[in-house]
Amino acid sequence: MIKPILPGATLGVLGGGQLGRMFCVAARTLGYRVIVLDPDGESPAGIVADEHIRADYLDQSALDLLASRCDAVTTEFENVPAESLRYLAVKTQVSPSADALEVAQNRHREKQFALDAGLNPAPYYLIQSEADIEPALADIGVSAILKSTTLGYDGKGQVVINRPEELRPAYLSMNKVECVLERKIDLALEVSVIVARNAQGEAVSYPLAENQHRHGILHLSAVPARLDESLATKARQQALALAESMQYVGILAVEFFISTRGDLIFNEMAPRPHNSGHYTSDACVTSQFEQQVRMMCGLKPGETRLLSAVVMMNLLGDLWHPDWAALLAHPEIKLHLYGKSQALPGRKMGHFNVFAGNVEQALAVAEEAFAELEK
Repeated sequence: MIKPILPGATLGVLGGGQLGRMFCVAARTLGYRVIVLDPDGESPAGIVADEHIRADYLDQSALDLLASRCDAVTTEFENVPAESLRYLAVKTQVSPSADALEVAQNRHREKQFALDAGLNPAPYYLIQSEADIEPALADIGVSAILKSTTLGYDGKGQVVINRPEELRPAYLSMNKVECVLERKIDLALEVSVIVARNAQGEAVSYPLAENQHRHGILHLSAVPARLDESLATKARQQALALAESMQYVGILAVEFFISTRGDLIFNEMAPRPHNSGHYTSDACVTSQFEQQVRMMCGLKPGETRLLSAVVMMNLLGDLWHPDWAALLAHPEIKLHLYGKSQALPGRKMGHFNVFAGNVEQALAVAEEAFAELEK
């Protein structure tokens, strides 16, 4: 039996962004104390935590301090050094594990892991040097996307390839880092599944989100996703199988492509709460952030039932400063702002959730409200 960590205990989180902020709010609501370790003195999570350790993620004295004060530690983004989690795990309870983090930090490793777990990634070729360019073109073709294997998110580290002569310059523009050339899919839909699993092996999944992107950044998520229920069930089963094969503890987001032929294709995973899961904060019995607390503390998973059709709309720094009065004039909208001090193009500053009787109605309100903010 695993002894649960109960309210009154202290939880630690590596990373001070908006995901950490929402984790802190959920943890404190449940009665836990929270300590954030992040180098930014004005981090969104640091300003709402009980304590903020301002230090680099590799600072051993800071990690020692965090471990000595916390009953369990988690992370809010996947690019925290895995070695920091490995170091902490010797001193306190850590989830997800450093091994799981390392899988998700590298596109090649995560695709191979997903393949071994029975999922279906898009065909790809690993490029480790210029010598791999011609074999990659021969294998994958020219309708493809070149992606760096590490540090790529929100469309970063990706170049679309349409002609053979474009691949070499694209690879050189990435400073010849390790990449994968991935065959482009004829897309019908992009969806994601949030799953939660505790150390006892108890796991649950949330309703699928249907995702739309702009310039490589998530624009909105509509829930429930508009796809065949048998395909939605298959996506949930595959996401849970992936978590099980990793012996994963925590929140895991799994993204899929749905091809025009109806194929379910694994895209990538994120070992943390996810932007496409923000709808859960208002539209589900248990938010993904409360669920993160429950999983790291060895508690039973909370109910994931959807209470209403919902659309989550991201708010980026491109449209700052919005007319909040106009947005809040919609009674069916719930606004979430992240407390970031500086608005920059492409930077996620907040989001709002829209509720309605069905997805189409929620989408209409969300798009109308967003258009008002863009004026």
